[in-house]
Amino acid sequence: MKAILIDDEISNLENLRILLEKHCPQVTIVATAGTVNDAVDAIERYLPDLVFLDIQMGDETGFDVLRQLSTRNFEVIFVTAYDHYGIQAVKFAALDYLLKPIDIQELKEAVNKAEQKLATPIPTSQLDFLLQQLKKPETNGTKIALQMQSEIRYVTLSEIIRCEADNTYTRFYLSNDERILVSKSLKEYADLLTPNGFLRTHQTHLVNPKYVKSWLREDGGILLLMSGEKIPISKANKDTVREALGQGTYSSLSNRTSPQ
Repeated sequence: MKAILIDDEISNLENLRILLEKHCPQVTIVATAGTVNDAVDAIERYLPDLVFLDIQMGDETGFDVLRQLSTRNFEVIFVTAYDHYGIQAVKFAALDYLLKPIDIQELKEAVNKAEQKLATPIPTSQLDFLLQQLKKPETNGTKIALQMQSEIRYVTLSEIIRCEADNTYTRFYLSNDERILVSKSLKEYADLLTPNGFLRTHQTHLVNPKYVKSWLREDGGILLLMSGEKIPISKANKDTVREALGQGTYSSLSNRTSPQ
Protein backbone atom coordinates (compact mmCIF):
# COMPACT_ATOMS: atom_id res chain seq x y z
CA MET A 1 0.00 0.00 0.00
CA LYS A 2 1.30 3.44 -0.92
CA ALA A 3 0.97 5.72 2.10
CA ILE A 4 1.36 9.41 2.87
CA LEU A 5 2.03 10.62 6.42
CA ILE A 6 0.63 14.03 7.34
CA ASP A 7 1.59 15.77 10.60
CA ASP A 8 2.88 19.24 11.40
CA GLU A 9 5.51 17.91 13.83
CA ILE A 10 8.61 16.30 12.32
CA SER A 11 9.19 14.11 15.38
CA ASN A 12 5.72 12.61 15.01
CA LEU A 13 6.31 11.91 11.33
CA GLU A 14 9.59 10.20 12.10
CA ASN A 15 8.12 8.13 14.90
CA LEU A 16 5.24 6.95 12.72
CA ARG A 17 7.65 6.18 9.89
CA ILE A 18 9.78 4.00 12.18
CA LEU A 19 6.74 2.13 13.53
CA LEU A 20 5.37 1.45 10.06
CA GLU A 21 8.70 0.28 8.66
CA LYS A 22 9.20 -2.07 11.60
CA HIS A 23 5.69 -3.42 12.12
CA CYS A 24 3.74 -2.88 8.89
CA PRO A 25 5.86 -4.09 5.96
CA GLN A 26 2.88 -3.94 3.59
CA VAL A 27 3.03 -0.11 3.79
CA THR A 28 5.33 1.86 1.48
CA ILE A 29 5.69 5.52 2.48
CA VAL A 30 5.78 7.63 -0.67
CA ALA A 31 5.60 11.11 0.88
CA THR A 32 5.17 13.13 4.06
CA ALA A 33 3.64 16.57 4.59
CA GLY A 34 3.43 19.08 7.41
CA THR A 35 0.88 21.60 6.12
CA VAL A 36 -2.55 21.41 4.54
CA ASN A 37 -1.33 22.75 1.18
CA ASP A 38 1.62 20.34 1.06
CA ALA A 39 -0.67 17.47 2.01
CA VAL A 40 -3.15 18.26 -0.77
CA ASP A 41 -0.30 18.53 -3.30
CA ALA A 42 1.22 15.21 -2.16
CA ILE A 43 -2.09 13.35 -2.33
CA GLU A 44 -2.89 14.68 -5.79
CA ARG A 45 0.63 13.82 -7.00
CA TYR A 46 1.17 10.36 -5.52
CA LEU A 47 -2.44 9.06 -5.42
CA PRO A 48 -1.93 7.05 -2.20
CA ASP A 49 -3.89 4.03 -1.06
CA LEU A 50 -3.65 5.09 2.56
CA VAL A 51 -3.27 8.43 4.34
CA PHE A 52 -2.27 8.87 7.99
CA LEU A 53 -3.84 12.21 8.80
CA ASP A 54 -3.12 14.27 11.90
CA ILE A 55 -6.27 16.02 13.09
CA GLN A 56 -4.73 19.13 14.65
CA MET A 57 -2.10 20.89 12.50
CA GLY A 58 -1.36 24.24 14.09
CA ASP A 59 -4.21 26.58 13.17
CA GLU A 60 -5.42 24.09 10.56
CA THR A 61 -6.84 20.58 10.74
CA GLY A 62 -6.60 17.37 8.79
CA PHE A 63 -10.24 17.88 7.87
CA ASP A 64 -9.16 20.94 5.86
CA VAL A 65 -7.08 18.59 3.73
CA LEU A 66 -10.13 16.48 2.94
CA ARG A 67 -12.26 19.53 2.16
CA GLN A 68 -9.78 20.74 -0.44
CA LEU A 69 -9.64 17.46 -2.36
CA SER A 70 -12.04 16.96 -5.26
CA THR A 71 -11.72 13.16 -4.98
CA ARG A 72 -10.87 11.02 -1.96
CA ASN A 73 -10.08 7.58 -3.35
CA PHE A 74 -8.01 6.35 -0.42
CA GLU A 75 -8.35 4.99 3.07
CA VAL A 76 -7.70 7.32 6.00
CA ILE A 77 -6.39 6.58 9.47
CA PHE A 78 -6.70 9.68 11.63
CA VAL A 79 -4.06 10.44 14.25
CA THR A 80 -4.52 12.74 17.22
CA ALA A 81 -2.72 13.55 20.47
CA TYR A 82 -5.93 13.77 22.49
CA ASP A 83 -9.67 13.35 22.27
CA HIS A 84 -10.03 16.25 19.86
CA TYR A 85 -13.47 17.62 19.02
CA GLY A 86 -13.37 15.93 15.61
CA ILE A 87 -12.94 12.44 17.04
CA GLN A 88 -16.68 12.16 17.75
CA ALA A 89 -17.44 12.83 14.08
CA VAL A 90 -14.77 10.31 13.05
CA LYS A 91 -16.41 7.69 15.26
CA PHE A 92 -19.90 8.45 13.91
CA ALA A 93 -18.49 7.91 10.41
CA ALA A 94 -17.03 4.51 11.42
CA LEU A 95 -13.52 5.60 10.43
CA ASP A 96 -10.30 4.46 12.11
CA TYR A 97 -8.16 6.64 14.35
CA LEU A 98 -5.07 6.34 16.53
CA LEU A 99 -4.28 8.25 19.70
CA LYS A 100 -0.74 9.48 20.33
CA PRO A 101 1.48 7.99 21.59
CA ILE A 102 0.64 5.33 19.03
CA ASP A 103 0.04 1.82 20.32
CA ILE A 104 1.78 -0.73 18.07
CA GLN A 105 -1.03 -3.28 18.19
CA GLU A 106 -3.66 -0.65 17.38
CA LEU A 107 -1.50 0.56 14.49
CA LYS A 108 -1.19 -2.94 13.06
CA GLU A 109 -4.93 -3.54 13.40
CA ALA A 110 -5.79 -0.25 11.69
CA VAL A 111 -3.40 -0.95 8.81
CA ASN A 112 -4.75 -4.48 8.40
CA LYS A 113 -8.31 -3.17 8.24
CA ALA A 114 -7.30 -0.59 5.64
CA GLU A 115 -5.65 -3.34 3.60
CA GLN A 116 -8.81 -5.46 3.75
CA LYS A 117 -10.97 -2.54 2.64
CA LEU A 118 -8.69 -1.85 -0.29
CA ALA A 119 -8.73 -5.52 -1.31
CA THR A 120 -12.53 -5.68 -1.32
CA PRO A 121 -13.66 -2.09 -1.82
CA ILE A 122 -17.14 -1.20 -0.62
CA PRO A 123 -18.63 1.85 -2.36
CA THR A 124 -19.10 4.34 0.47
CA SER A 125 -19.07 8.03 1.13
CA GLN A 126 -17.68 7.84 4.65
CA LEU A 127 -15.40 10.86 4.22
CA ASP A 128 -18.26 12.89 2.73
CA PHE A 129 -20.41 11.79 5.66
CA LEU A 130 -17.64 12.80 8.07
CA LEU A 131 -17.43 16.31 6.64
CA GLN A 132 -21.19 16.65 6.96
CA GLN A 133 -21.00 15.55 10.60
CA LEU A 134 -18.41 18.23 11.31
CA LYS A 135 -20.90 20.90 10.31
CA LYS A 136 -23.17 19.85 13.19
CA PRO A 137 -22.82 20.32 16.96
CA GLU A 138 -20.67 17.50 18.33
CA THR A 139 -23.31 15.72 20.37
CA ASN A 140 -26.26 16.31 18.05
CA GLY A 141 -25.45 14.14 15.08
CA THR A 142 -28.57 12.84 13.34
CA LYS A 143 -27.02 9.81 11.64
CA ILE A 144 -24.41 7.18 12.36
CA ALA A 145 -22.44 4.96 9.97
CA LEU A 146 -22.68 1.24 10.73
CA GLN A 147 -20.07 -0.89 9.03
CA MET A 148 -21.50 -4.24 7.99
CA GLN A 149 -19.65 -7.04 6.24
CA SER A 150 -20.61 -5.95 2.72
CA GLU A 151 -21.75 -2.36 3.09
CA ILE A 152 -21.81 0.80 5.18
CA ARG A 153 -25.27 1.73 6.39
CA TYR A 154 -26.13 5.29 7.39
CA VAL A 155 -28.83 5.11 10.04
CA THR A 156 -30.81 7.99 11.52
CA LEU A 157 -30.51 7.91 15.32
CA SER A 158 -34.29 8.13 15.74
CA GLU A 159 -34.61 4.83 13.82
CA ILE A 160 -32.60 2.95 16.46
CA ILE A 161 -34.81 1.31 19.07
CA ARG A 162 -32.03 -0.33 21.02
CA CYS A 163 -28.58 -1.91 20.86
CA GLU A 164 -27.58 -5.19 22.42
CA ALA A 165 -24.15 -6.66 23.08
CA ASP A 166 -23.41 -9.92 21.27
CA ASN A 167 -20.00 -10.94 22.61
CA THR A 168 -17.62 -8.36 21.07
CA TYR A 169 -20.25 -7.34 18.51
CA THR A 170 -23.25 -5.03 18.78
CA ARG A 171 -26.68 -5.78 17.34
CA PHE A 172 -28.82 -2.79 16.35
CA TYR A 173 -32.62 -3.10 16.40
CA LEU A 174 -34.29 -0.61 14.06
CA SER A 175 -37.83 0.72 13.89
CA ASN A 176 -38.41 -0.99 10.51
CA ASP A 177 -37.80 -4.39 12.21
CA GLU A 178 -34.34 -4.67 10.65
CA ARG A 179 -31.40 -5.92 12.71
CA ILE A 180 -27.82 -4.94 11.96
CA LEU A 181 -24.78 -6.68 13.45
CA VAL A 182 -21.64 -4.54 13.73
CA SER A 183 -18.17 -5.71 14.82
CA LYS A 184 -17.69 -3.15 17.56
CA SER A 185 -18.40 -3.37 21.26
CA LEU A 186 -21.49 -1.96 22.91
CA LYS A 187 -19.25 0.27 25.06
CA GLU A 188 -18.03 2.09 21.95
CA TYR A 189 -21.60 2.83 20.89
CA ALA A 190 -22.65 3.73 24.41
CA ASP A 191 -19.88 6.35 24.46
CA LEU A 192 -21.20 7.75 21.18
CA LEU A 193 -24.93 7.57 21.77
CA THR A 194 -25.44 8.44 25.45
CA PRO A 195 -24.67 12.14 24.71
CA ASN A 196 -27.57 11.88 22.25
CA GLY A 197 -29.98 10.69 24.94
CA PHE A 198 -29.61 6.90 24.72
CA LEU A 199 -29.72 5.03 28.03
CA ARG A 200 -27.22 2.38 29.15
CA THR A 201 -29.66 0.27 31.16
CA HIS A 202 -27.46 -2.76 31.56
CA GLN A 203 -24.03 -4.11 30.66
CA THR A 204 -25.54 -5.62 27.51
CA HIS A 205 -28.26 -3.09 26.65
CA LEU A 206 -28.50 0.45 25.27
CA VAL A 207 -31.97 1.91 24.72
CA ASN A 208 -33.47 4.86 22.86
CA PRO A 209 -35.86 6.39 25.45
CA LYS A 210 -38.29 7.41 22.68
CA TYR A 211 -39.32 3.76 22.45
CA VAL A 212 -39.85 3.21 26.18
CA LYS A 213 -43.47 2.58 27.20
CA SER A 214 -43.29 1.69 30.89
CA TRP A 215 -41.05 0.99 33.83
CA LEU A 216 -42.10 -2.35 35.30
CA ARG A 217 -41.42 -3.08 38.94
CA GLU A 218 -40.74 -6.77 38.37
CA ASP A 219 -37.23 -8.11 39.03
CA GLY A 220 -36.18 -4.80 40.56
CA GLY A 221 -36.86 -2.79 37.42
CA ILE A 222 -37.46 -3.54 33.74
CA LEU A 223 -38.16 -1.25 30.79
CA LEU A 224 -41.11 -2.26 28.64
CA LEU A 225 -40.66 -1.03 25.10
CA MET A 226 -43.45 -0.12 22.69
CA SER A 227 -42.55 -3.25 20.75
CA GLY A 228 -43.39 -5.35 23.80
CA GLU A 229 -39.76 -6.24 24.50
CA LYS A 230 -38.55 -6.14 28.09
CA ILE A 231 -35.09 -4.70 28.79
CA PRO A 232 -33.39 -5.33 32.15
CA ILE A 233 -32.04 -2.51 34.29
CA SER A 234 -28.99 -3.25 36.40
CA LYS A 235 -28.72 -1.98 39.97
CA ALA A 236 -25.74 0.15 38.98
CA ASN A 237 -27.75 1.95 36.27
CA LYS A 238 -31.14 2.13 37.98
CA ASP A 239 -30.87 5.66 39.39
CA THR A 240 -29.40 7.09 36.18
CA VAL A 241 -32.13 5.54 34.04
CA ARG A 242 -34.89 6.62 36.39
CA GLU A 243 -33.59 10.20 36.43
CA ALA A 244 -33.24 10.30 32.64
CA LEU A 245 -36.83 9.14 32.21
CA GLY A 246 -38.06 11.76 34.68
CA GLN A 247 -39.22 9.20 37.19
CA GLY A 248 -39.39 10.00 40.86
CA THR A 249 -41.03 6.62 41.44
CA TYR A 250 -41.67 3.43 39.50
CA SER A 251 -44.63 5.05 37.75
CA SER A 252 -45.88 4.10 34.29
CA LEU A 253 -44.46 5.85 31.26
CA SER A 254 -47.26 4.63 29.01
CA ASN A 255 -48.40 8.16 28.16
CA ARG A 256 -45.35 8.56 25.92
CA THR A 257 -46.17 9.17 22.29
CA SER A 258 -44.81 6.92 19.57
CA PRO A 259 -41.68 8.15 17.77
CA GLN A 260 -42.34 9.81 14.46
